[in-house]
Amino acid sequence: MMAKSDEKNESKVEVAKRESKHLRGTIAETLASDATHFGKDDIQLIKFHGIYQQDDRDVRHERRKAGEEEAYQFMIRCAIPGGVLSAEQYLNLDEIADEFANGSLRATTRQGVQFHGVIKKNLKATIAKINEKLVTTISACGDVERNVMACPAPLPDEEHVVLRRVAREIAEQLRPASKAYHEIWLNGEKHHSTQNEEPFYGDRYLPRKFKTGISLAYDNCVDIYTHDLGLIAVVDHGRLVGFNVLVGGGMGMTHGKADTFAQLAEPLGFIAPDHAVLTARTVASIFRDFGDRSDRRHARLKYLVAERGIEWMRGEFRERAGIELKGFHSIERASCSDHLGCHPQENGTKFYGVYIENGRIVDRGTHRIKTALKRIIQTHRPGVTVTPHQNVLLTGLDESEVEKVERTLIAHGVTPPAQLSSARRNSMACPALPTCGLAMAESERLMPIVVDRFERELETLGLADEPIAIRMTGCPNGCARPYTADIAFVGRRPDVYQVYVGGGLHGDRVADLYAADVPADELVQTLRPLLESWAKHRQVGETLGDFYHRLLERKEPRRRVTGREQPTKDQVEARFPS
Repeated sequence: MMAKSDEKNESKVEVAKRESKHLRGTIAETLASDATHFGKDDIQLIKFHGIYQQDDRDVRHERRKAGEEEAYQFMIRCAIPGGVLSAEQYLNLDEIADEFANGSLRATTRQGVQFHGVIKKNLKATIAKINEKLVTTISACGDVERNVMACPAPLPDEEHVVLRRVAREIAEQLRPASKAYHEIWLNGEKHHSTQNEEPFYGDRYLPRKFKTGISLAYDNCVDIYTHDLGLIAVVDHGRLVGFNVLVGGGMGMTHGKADTFAQLAEPLGFIAPDHAVLTARTVASIFRDFGDRSDRRHARLKYLVAERGIEWMRGEFRERAGIELKGFHSIERASCSDHLGCHPQENGTKFYGVYIENGRIVDRGTHRIKTALKRIIQTHRPGVTVTPHQNVLLTGLDESEVEKVERTLIAHGVTPPAQLSSARRNSMACPALPTCGLAMAESERLMPIVVDRFERELETLGLADEPIAIRMTGCPNGCARPYTADIAFVGRRPDVYQVYVGGGLHGDRVADLYAADVPADELVQTLRPLLESWAKHRQVGETLGDFYHRLLERKEPRRRVTGREQPTKDQVEARFPS
């Protein structure tokens, strides 16, 4: 039961959740009305149903000037544990994009799929059609367990099979129990709300979102250190012996706020293989009971771990879970596979990774990736898996089908993975403008141009084949995981970015704020001295992030960057090493 003092200090969003009748609010009433959008409390509640209310910011100013309301539209996100879809499910989503959305699908950095441009009158039909093929949008957004990530490689070995299974089980265990979703969107029978309707979440759910990722000790393709909860599968002589557990990671922060930060998760301990789901429930319950419910800017598990300490977290975990928590297993630095191109699967079958620039599956000019994927999936009926790098894997292909897949992609203007530069292959961007209400600057629409410029610079310097991760976001919330990249551009205001340097594809350290308030047209120019020095002085196999940290003579990887940092004297001098 919530204490009076807690109720007095809770944020407005907490009040909205508590008074929502377990996520019902007045959503159904607004859906039945002629309104083009939802009211304030319901804007928060529809997130739990997988929906964000947005407007077209490209026309916002003109519409306001003309005395018109915003051009309201909605983003709908599907929760797909591990990113795994059947051919039928993917084709259904493709059809929905044309029928109800803006004609595109977007593969997210959390292995989900989302639609943009859905108008209010089509919301119910869209969600109903998504559910027809056993895909759901509940828990894709909101203050609950978000989409659970796992290595997308569809391999038959024990560790890959377990990762996919555990991702599904955690998603099912931590999905809201309220019947509101079925009542509102799927014409389910109405249920009276009771205190017992959410046995795990209660009436206020979590203080904010909670993200879980499951990786392999030798492949960190899910960026495991960026999650609230990370489970690293440890394999010994071909046998999965358990999971290293990480807690308290998170990418979001606020410009100019020193008390907000992006942080890598910290080691909690090691658990047996069959305790993964219990561990997820336990860590989420600690966040539920101790997380900040008065200030949403600090309502993330990383702040709780930072304030109370990892030893407190271990003690609380042991008391609640009642299982053995052993010492963290020593593991080697993991690689990071993008799984692009052709790879063996099982029984002579193959899977093929298709590059999707910034996750946007849409036909533009001669680049007709949406049509290509649709034709391939209609013809060959492969499985489909969304990857943590916003790409798509086509799985279960016969040897003879691989060549046909490649021919279809090339015929539709899709560049084969082997012909992509490292800069483009490893780039990511969030949607940002014109749909995201938090965006301060462009991201997805600008990123291809930025990558073009860096490709030319890296080619000139003889660095075209060197692995490098470049990421861009329209705001500091970090949806494309910018702070673990070699180079990242984070929107500060229109056409101006904060430049970060020093992460890398391994994902095991955060970057430094290298330069502040850099105009978009000066991004390459700002980094040119460092790139030139990297080309001249790098050691064999040394990435840009590794080189940068060697210049600063860092002994330990950096694990946190705050919202108010400025480049230090050493960092400035490191731009121009002799």
